[in-house]
Amino acid sequence: MTRRAPAPAVRSAADQRRAASLPRRLGALCYEALLLVALAICAGFALLPLASPTHAESLTIPPVFVRTMLFCALAAGAAFYYTWFWTDGRRTLPQKTWRLRLIAADGSNVSRARALVRYVAGWIGPALAVAAYALLRGNMAARYASLLLLINYAWAWIDPNRQFLHDRLAGTEIVDDAIAREP
Repeated sequence: MTRRAPAPAVRSAADQRRAASLPRRLGALCYEALLLVALAICAGFALLPLASPTHAESLTIPPVFVRTMLFCALAAGAAFYYTWFWTDGRRTLPQKTWRLRLIAADGSNVSRARALVRYVAGWIGPALAVAAYALLRGNMAARYASLLLLINYAWAWIDPNRQFLHDRLAGTEIVDDAIAREP
């Protein structure tokens, strides 16, 4: 009796995608940070007339309410920027440069809701850092609160798939674009 060799399996798109390496994702993250800072400076400059007192004789710091509203406007602008570029197969400039693509865990394009969840989850580290600093202010340990900014990215060293925390929570992955695009 002759045994037949099994037919070669057809590889699905999920099998073909490959997670991007951690150094490439961190490099793209640094590039994203540079662009986001540039956008924040431009937006802050555009919003400056709304925040500055009109008849001040010297430079003054705007009231807390105004600074909070400026921060909320900048955060909302960043949310719009990222959710727009992360959905429907679009990519940010750093993702194009580093040939990375953000996809849902099932291999499909990211929805707006999922992109927004990813953006909000990206604020976990900064929120923890601010809370820790507020609780530890006046204590020598307060200077270490800034280390909590890294929690979203340090998560990749303990995650079995090397995903960032916000990707794990949102159900997204950053993959090599060349492999994600192959037929």
